[in-house]
Amino acid sequence: MMSDRTKYILKERVEPIVTAVILALILRTFIIQAYKIPTGSMEPTLHGDPRHGDKIIVFKPVYWFRKPHRGEVIVFKYPIEPKKAFIKRLAAVGNENVEIKKGNIFINGQAVNEPEIFKQIYYYAQGPYGQKGVETRVPEDSYYVLGDNSASSKDSRIWGFVPKKNIIGKAVLIWWPPKRMGLIK
Repeated sequence: MMSDRTKYILKERVEPIVTAVILALILRTFIIQAYKIPTGSMEPTLHGDPRHGDKIIVFKPVYWFRKPHRGEVIVFKYPIEPKKAFIKRLAAVGNENVEIKKGNIFINGQAVNEPEIFKQIYYYAQGPYGQKGVETRVPEDSYYVLGDNSASSKDSRIWGFVPKKNIIGKAVLIWWPPKRMGLIK
């Protein structure tokens, strides 16, 4: 039989802690999650460094209601090693032909100009899925992603496509360091 003091401690001290832990787990699992950028593959958009990289917030439910849009920065399970999370910019969606030539991305034969960042980055034609002069067909329910630092990014040009089921969410906010805090474009 519990004493009144024990009941009080459980109700007033333990119950709020347990509730907070459960809410935090629900938020992290289904709504938002923080990630650290470990490499420079998304420079200049996101700064990466194993110890001091940007820390970001990823919003998970956005893709429950709509498909990812070209140009969005997404976080996904790396197709070759699904326990790792990768971050890249969405360049092409399923059933599109993508080609990289003269530093530009072409979708179904048309240069991609939106969003603006696609015009600012020089993309290198390299790897089995980004060969110069070759159009690559993105499979249905898959995505073709590129790092903003094209010269040093291992992305869809090298390892292929991201299946829809591997998408974790949309990168929305840099929250650390404070001087870089802001929305991710």
